[in-house]
Amino acid sequence: MDYKDTLLMPKTDFPMRGNLPNREPEMQAKWEEMEIYKKVQERTAERPFFVLHDGPPYANGDLHMGHALNKVLKDMIVRHKSMTGFHSPYVPGWDTHGLPIEQALVNKGVKRKDYSIAEFRKMCEEYALGQIDSQRSQFKRIGVRGDWDNPYITLKPSFEARQIQVFGEMAKKGYIYKGLRPVYWSPSSESALAEAEIEYQDKKSPSIYVSFPVKDGLGVLEEDVNFLIWTTTPWTIPANLGISVHPEFTYVIVKAQEEKFLIAKDLLTFVAEEIGWEDYTVERELQGSELDRVVAKHPLYDRDSLVMLGEHVSADAGTGCVHTAPGHGEDDFYVSKAYGIDALSPIDNRGVMTDEAPGFEGLFYEDANKAVTEALDKVGSLKKLSFITHSYPHDWRTKKPVIYRATAQWFASIESFRPELLQAIKDTKFTPSWGETRLYNMVRDRGDWCISRQRVWGVPIPVFYGEDEEPIITDETIANVAEIFREHGSNVWFERDAKDLLPEGFTHPSSPNGLFTKETDIMDVWFDSGSTHQGVLDERDDLVYPADLYLEGSDQYRGWFNSSLTTSVAINGHAPYKGILSHGFTLDGNGRKMSKSLGNVIIPAKVMNQMGADILRLWVSSVDYTADVRVSDSNFKQVSEVYRKIRNTFRFIHGNTSDFNPATNRVQFEDLRPVDQYVYVKLQDLIKEVREAYENYEFASVYHATNNFCTGVLSSFYLDIAKDVVYIENKDHPHRRAMQTVMHDTLMALVQLLTPILPHTADEMWAHFEHVEEESVQLTDMPEAQDLGAEAEKLREQFGTLMLIRDDVLKALEVARTEKIIGKSLEAKVTIYVPEAYTDVFKVKDIDFAQFFIVSEFTEGNIADAPEQALKLDTVSVLVEAANGEKCDRCWTISETVGSDELHPEICERCATVVKEHYTLTE
Repeated sequence: MDYKDTLLMPKTDFPMRGNLPNREPEMQAKWEEMEIYKKVQERTAERPFFVLHDGPPYANGDLHMGHALNKVLKDMIVRHKSMTGFHSPYVPGWDTHGLPIEQALVNKGVKRKDYSIAEFRKMCEEYALGQIDSQRSQFKRIGVRGDWDNPYITLKPSFEARQIQVFGEMAKKGYIYKGLRPVYWSPSSESALAEAEIEYQDKKSPSIYVSFPVKDGLGVLEEDVNFLIWTTTPWTIPANLGISVHPEFTYVIVKAQEEKFLIAKDLLTFVAEEIGWEDYTVERELQGSELDRVVAKHPLYDRDSLVMLGEHVSADAGTGCVHTAPGHGEDDFYVSKAYGIDALSPIDNRGVMTDEAPGFEGLFYEDANKAVTEALDKVGSLKKLSFITHSYPHDWRTKKPVIYRATAQWFASIESFRPELLQAIKDTKFTPSWGETRLYNMVRDRGDWCISRQRVWGVPIPVFYGEDEEPIITDETIANVAEIFREHGSNVWFERDAKDLLPEGFTHPSSPNGLFTKETDIMDVWFDSGSTHQGVLDERDDLVYPADLYLEGSDQYRGWFNSSLTTSVAINGHAPYKGILSHGFTLDGNGRKMSKSLGNVIIPAKVMNQMGADILRLWVSSVDYTADVRVSDSNFKQVSEVYRKIRNTFRFIHGNTSDFNPATNRVQFEDLRPVDQYVYVKLQDLIKEVREAYENYEFASVYHATNNFCTGVLSSFYLDIAKDVVYIENKDHPHRRAMQTVMHDTLMALVQLLTPILPHTADEMWAHFEHVEEESVQLTDMPEAQDLGAEAEKLREQFGTLMLIRDDVLKALEVARTEKIIGKSLEAKVTIYVPEAYTDVFKVKDIDFAQFFIVSEFTEGNIADAPEQALKLDTVSVLVEAANGEKCDRCWTISETVGSDELHPEICERCATVVKEHYTLTE
């Protein structure tokens, strides 16, 4: 007979090859057909909420690796929570207003001035909705589960209405005001910017030292003394109205190059080297406080420059005498305001100098740098010109430099409720923990929030003006605008006159004739996304406020985390989140930022088309996402190899449990052999470790723990020794059913534990299970680690030692193979010579040590009896010899019983018994 027919070989339809790029879309179509998101929500509906609130990506462009990292992290958390006792809905969202969409239309050839504001805004809306459709399909391809048919979108009327209510509530509490002060201004965008819209890049700038002669020294300074200032923005010199000095600094009058200059004493050596003074003398010293209200003369105009005391003056660089232009610097503005000096900002929206800068009208500010410097040189006030490269603020959208410019803007006061903001941060759980310090310091040090923008694509600032041009914001006007927006959308603001947006019959003391106008600025887009806790969490019945978790990139400490905190604390007194989790940026393999110009961009769609979404997701789980993450093709190849091992483990176990019914064939833990009990204990350890890692958002620990378990415990040990049982013994042999019990529970646990990371593969495997009721693994809960008591610790200790000894035996077998003593390990007879410390582990009952070491013969001796040729290793000495007997044609062991059975002379006694009792002999 053919003895192969008597072996119980693996049987499974689960494919060896993943073929993920083709199979995943089929799986996703199945999920859509079965409405998997809806079914998950229905199953968990009675459980406590865990809400991860989606920070809205911007609706413009295809997805990059940062999007993939972000969305996969969110999806893993939501999937884990829904399988561990929580109701965890996920509502994806999009940020849809702002300059990039306006710019995208212009780039497509739309001529802005050919359309009314309302028409142009309608085009922006259509563009944004198209981008959402594109991004939605890409997110779904990654396998992100969510309410994709009902996302939140910031341009939706219901959202805009809630945003208006947030603004109104903040205004009611006195947190909203209009004021003239310097803000970040982007000439390239022709709009004010918030801090969150600024990024820093290196920029080459002129560095000039300029003298301002004393006009009135108030008896403190002679009129032949010059204040020496330093600046990297010569274009602001026409806006100079003063010079700031520190009241506590010591200043010196220095004679150099036939002139007298006043500078800070601590900066004298530095300045002398910078300007090139070889010979100079210090004539006298005086305190900064003595210089208060001394008057200097502007070097270019017949205008005074008042000396003011300012704590902002530093001795880190410059001269200690700070050129002060209140229209172009925040510190300058406030110190000048204290002295009753109004801001002067001789520059327009486009960055062009106005007629308030005589001699430089019509010049773009950067071109004015050269012209101003030449003018200063002409009058003898330029003492040094050089160029420096320094970190300078840029518009994060246009990538062009920004300026400080004093304009009338709408602000949200931070100072009014800063203590409440800082307390809310302390009440929040941060992962990683340093996030708390980062956000705390940002909020502690930030100024008021400039919330107005001079654009058209956004939510209008709902402010009316009376005949005296004073702003009108009342409960009545806010409620009416919110109601109109909820019904018609915010475009109505640009379609109707002010009177048609006000409540019917509205009157106000500032307009005795009943004439009103409306604000033309829109809100900062960060106010949009910063209002999602009301427009989404509080608005929708399927979510709760505050959310349990906000998860975004680390740049959002100054962005969404910050704006959301501000609006939530302002109107409700607490943070919109219980916890914050942040991740780093994705970089290329060399640690560089990805960019098209460098040609180092890795596109998620390309990875998925070549390898599959589950490979992308497994990569996300493998990295330390709390720091910046490097990504390269080699990373995906390494992860693919791990995926292959996991998939092969699934397939092997499934094939070897195809005839196992857990309802009828299960063996209880106490009836398992020690080796099976040990692996079952290791499985419980894995479940506990993985569950804890998920709970702490430590996905790399999940990745490494499952990979190590599949390779170290299963593939190279348990599944290897299992072949001698599950293939060889009869179908219902107790040892075989014992191993199948462990393998079945292991496979079920692995599939469920890996579902958040590998949802496609997990559900594919689940579809091959016969004895499950749920149609998807997503409709199950993760396994709980069983407490196996003191027996578990005993097994860990015993087999911990045995596994160390097994490592030494494998080394000895490898040496014997090299020396041609044996070929395969089953050709070996192994004798282990054991020290006294290890003798007890070999007294454990019911362990087949030949099977454990995958050899044909095993004997044990005392270390003192070890022969010379025995290999001395870390734990024991091992003698490997060729086993005695013949090779069994069925189990391949070498046995002296081969030939002893007349009916089956080609096989060993053990196999002959199995064959005679369970298989019919055929000719």
